[in-house]
Amino acid sequence: MIRNAIVAVILAGGIAAAVAAVGLSPWWCLAAVPLCLLGLVGVADLVQRKHSVLRNYPVLGHARFLMERIRPELQQYFIERNYDGRPFDRDVRSIVYERAKGTEAEQPYGTERDVYQPGYEFLVPSMAPCPVPETPPRVRIGGPDCGRPYDMALLNVSAMSFGSLSSNAVLALNGGAAAGGFAHDTGEGGLSEYHLRPGGDLVWEIGTGYFGCRTPDGDFDPAEFADKAAHDHVKCVSLKLSQGAKPGIGGVLPGAKVNAEIAKVRDVPEGKTVISPPYHRVFSTPRELVRFIARMRELSGGKPTGFKLCVGSRRQFLAVCKAMLAEGTAPDFIIVDGGEGGTGAAPLEFADHVGTPLTEGLLTVHNALVGTGLRDRVRIGASGKIATGTDLVKRLVQGADYGNAARAMMFAVGCIQAQRCHTNTCPTGVTTQDPRRARALDVRDKTPRVQRFQEATVASALQIMASMGVTDPADLRPHMLRRRIDPYTERSYEELYEWLEPGQLLAGAPQSWAADWKAAAPDHFTV
Repeated sequence: MIRNAIVAVILAGGIAAAVAAVGLSPWWCLAAVPLCLLGLVGVADLVQRKHSVLRNYPVLGHARFLMERIRPELQQYFIERNYDGRPFDRDVRSIVYERAKGTEAEQPYGTERDVYQPGYEFLVPSMAPCPVPETPPRVRIGGPDCGRPYDMALLNVSAMSFGSLSSNAVLALNGGAAAGGFAHDTGEGGLSEYHLRPGGDLVWEIGTGYFGCRTPDGDFDPAEFADKAAHDHVKCVSLKLSQGAKPGIGGVLPGAKVNAEIAKVRDVPEGKTVISPPYHRVFSTPRELVRFIARMRELSGGKPTGFKLCVGSRRQFLAVCKAMLAEGTAPDFIIVDGGEGGTGAAPLEFADHVGTPLTEGLLTVHNALVGTGLRDRVRIGASGKIATGTDLVKRLVQGADYGNAARAMMFAVGCIQAQRCHTNTCPTGVTTQDPRRARALDVRDKTPRVQRFQEATVASALQIMASMGVTDPADLRPHMLRRRIDPYTERSYEELYEWLEPGQLLAGAPQSWAADWKAAAPDHFTV
């Protein structure tokens, strides 16, 4: 189309010159130019073979492509209601923006949501509310094998890699974490200077590519890992098994994006396409996974070590629990990523249809650990569309100890949900490696926005818990969260789901768990 347009301009100029040569008025010349252009576009449309619409409707057919191009913007700004946008509706985006800016995040006149719609959930207030704690509680991460436990905030920055995010976005996120005293997960893209420079607490995530601690052939490099894990800003180390939006597949970073800086951070050749395999080289059985987690803890000098996964087979997770029991060791934390979680890029089929949503994932992991008597030594983090205090409290009720937020933190630094993360053309400089676009994100302005958003969201969660008669998240119970089943019926989570007692699987698995528990084995991942 660009080539056709250039040809059209040249020909139109020639026609205009010819018209002027025969002595017609210059106004006729000006009128002739657009007419000639339209005529040439029409001819080009008729002879091209790529678009059937343009062959049947030359010139006019371009309106269809124009409308298709601007459809997302029209939908977001003029059509969708405050509460039905996806992935995040306008109400949620607005509350994040307002809290990040430090303005009042309040609404007049009452809810716009249909509280009798099946699926609507609500938290149960108490007739005897408690005072809101002055100091937010923290979660001690570190089991009996951990020599350097870490006190985790209730809400932290979830995994997002440098490379997926711009350097300015990483600087702002980590600066906010440093100012607010919460943790920042690096994502699997390596430990960059932008993660380290502001001084925020880090959870260093290691994926299947072992970026930042890999050998030339792509294997795990224990010496390099130990050296970087010893950094004072690295507080925890996490092994990524899978991601909610695309579990079971690896990633591809095109060679054009692998500049010298990213190549250095990831320990990969500059200018060459980097492929993250869908599986790990360092383990192939549940027992080997548990042993490797213990090895990572030892190499890191005793820092809390865990893994992240999008839950799939309950039987496979039970196999990991059996491996923990057999080996006598366990991870210090497990991060459960929901199928509704975000990503820089993923196949639509995976994002829409592969992976367990966060609610069921949390319930599976929490109950499995409780049933095997391991829950007291393993903390659970939750990630997947946590953006408000309500989101956080719901996840704590469902079995999590703390939450992580990715896209909400992106909103805090200016993301407008343009959904161009994979195109390198992010209009706000958040998810791009284009220096011109990235410079739009001012680090000094966005850093305090991250801090304010996290602080206000945790304060909101504590206020909600106080209204429920609870000051400690550990006191939240399943009966405090209810879901509407139909216009006439609602049930609590205590009634909707099965909750195991401590050690119940070891004493005798209930019928609903018996088959999976029997089939789970520590030396193979049974499907």
